[in-house]
Parts: sequence; structure tokens; C-alpha cells
Amino acid sequence: MADLAEAPESLILQLLRDMRAEMATKNDRAEIVAELRADVASDLLSLDAKIDATRTDLSEQIVGLRRAVIEYHTSAIGHGVLISELEARLRRVEQHLNLEQDTL
Repeated sequence: MADLAEAPESLILQLLRDMRAEMATKNDRAEIVAELRADVASDLLSLDAKIDATRTDLSEQIVGLRRAVIEYHTSAIGHGVLISELEARLRRVEQHLNLEQDTL
């Protein structure tokens, strides 16, 4: 029973010694910091690439949406007349007929 009770303690001590030896091989903290910086820089580059891809996708979707809205307005009103032109015509007809215009 004494061997089982001592085994975990020996294992923990051995792991700690191994970690200390590994850290001793990296004598300089600057080396560890340089590795961490390289990892962070790599992650940032990867994140930038993902953001650029997302931005490109969104731009393409916005262009498609604008086209769809213009096509809808064109087909709904007919003959390529835009809504603003229709409103201007309506105002002229109201003025010609002396109709009171609603003021908002």
C-alpha cells in the first residue's frame, strides 16, 4: 500500500522535474515571448484573411441586393420610371387639378 500512496507523488514530482528541465532548455524568456508573438501574429494573419473574405462576400451581396431593388422598382413601375419621377409627376397633376396636398 505504501507504494501506491507514493506513486502519485513521485509521478507529480517527475512531471514537475520534466517541466523544469524543458523550461531550462529555453534559457531566455525572450525566446518564449518570441514564440508567443509568432503564434499571435500567425493567428492575426489568419483572422485578417477571414475578415477580408467576409467583407468581399458582403460587398457582393450588397451589390446583388441593389441590383434586385433597382430591377424591382423598374418592373413594378414600368418602363424604367423611377419612384422619384412618379412622385414628381403626381405633384404636377395635383397642382394642375388644384387638389390640396397633404403636408406632413
